[in-house]
Amino acid sequence: MKPVTLTTERLVLRPFGPSDAPAVHTACQEPDIPRWTSVPSPYGVADAEQFVGAAVPEGWRDDTAYHFAVVTRADGTLAGAMGLVRLDRLRTPERQAELGYWAAKEQRGRGYTVEAARAVLRWAFRDLGVERMEWRAEAGNEGSRAVARKLGFRMEGTLRAKLVHEGTRRDVWIGSLLPSDLAEEPGPSGAGGPAVPDATPYLPYPG
Repeated sequence: MKPVTLTTERLVLRPFGPSDAPAVHTACQEPDIPRWTSVPSPYGVADAEQFVGAAVPEGWRDDTAYHFAVVTRADGTLAGAMGLVRLDRLRTPERQAELGYWAAKEQRGRGYTVEAARAVLRWAFRDLGVERMEWRAEAGNEGSRAVARKLGFRMEGTLRAKLVHEGTRRDVWIGSLLPSDLAEEPGPSGAGGPAVPDATPYLPYPG
């Protein structure tokens, strides 16, 4: 996949580059990010440089992960990271991916993560052909779950002992979003347009 750039009213979502390493390193010093994500702890400068200089471009090139730097349009401040991961099922009949994100502490509470995620979800459903988007987080990560719910993810339950974190098995919350769950953004008149169609027919269990 050739890296792409997405824009919203307040944000630019672009692939990370080497110049982002200092901002990524600074953001990942906030304890909640290594606590609830898979970033190394402690998080050093070398970790940030490896992420932006190797992991991100390799993910785009090999179609294993599409990571975006979420930066403000006003001044280019790093607001967070947004990505599609677990892409091994993207080009199979499952047509599935997983949405992941973190937000820089100083930029939280402004709706940036939800705004950025909506742009990525629309791109994934319309341009990549994703038919089921998953969200997963360690049970207890209320901040991540609140974002997922605002995006319309339907909570599907708890996967017991799914995650190993710091040598301990942890439970994982899981949710999903289908293309038809994501309504169009309101137009100039304020009315929403049609939902994104599901490409493969879906036969939900009636029980």
